[in-house]
Amino acid sequence: MAPSLLAADFSQLAPAVAQIETAGATVLHLDVMDGHFVPNISFGVPVIASLRARTQMLFDAHLMIAEPQRYAEAFVKAGCDHITFHIEVTDQPTEVIRAIRGLGASVGVSLNPTTPASAIESIVGEVDMVLVMSVWPGFGGQSFMRDVLPKVEELRRRLGDHQRLEVDGGIDADTIGDAASAGADTFVAGTAVFRNPDPPAAMKTLRDLALGAIGG
Repeated sequence: MAPSLLAADFSQLAPAVAQIETAGATVLHLDVMDGHFVPNISFGVPVIASLRARTQMLFDAHLMIAEPQRYAEAFVKAGCDHITFHIEVTDQPTEVIRAIRGLGASVGVSLNPTTPASAIESIVGEVDMVLVMSVWPGFGGQSFMRDVLPKVEELRRRLGDHQRLEVDGGIDADTIGDAASAGADTFVAGTAVFRNPDPPAAMKTLRDLALGAIGG
């Protein structure tokens, strides 16, 4: 489980993060939006840096921005452990991957809902994680797009055991089982966790449903 900070109450970020960490979360998903690649602006380096001292969770930064290579260093310095960029924003993905690795972070690549798996064929072996968007990036609270499930299945076949496959968008109790069955092993859930009256219980329910779907 990778709860998405985007859905938390921004006036209570530190308590919200502490609550899910105490409940067992080890990954915090950070949706960074620039108003260019996606039609919204979320939060940036100062917010991430202020939270870094408050938690031991891995910071999984999803850069939904037009120039990931330009800004990656600032996010790593702010405390991000992992940086994911979008394949749609660059025609030199290998350079982006090398730049992020050179900063000491692990690296992922993300695909929008209609971007085919073939778009990352040349670099699929070079990343630590592939992120499949199951909604259009830019806004939380959207409905899960089941059309992406065959792509998740295809990518799972292409990835090695050491590579993660993350799904982001519309993950809730009704959809996480399908995503897990298709091969995803990391699940970004924002609304379903942080906007639930009991975030720890919601997180446990989602985890149990994912494990149940794969017989775990």
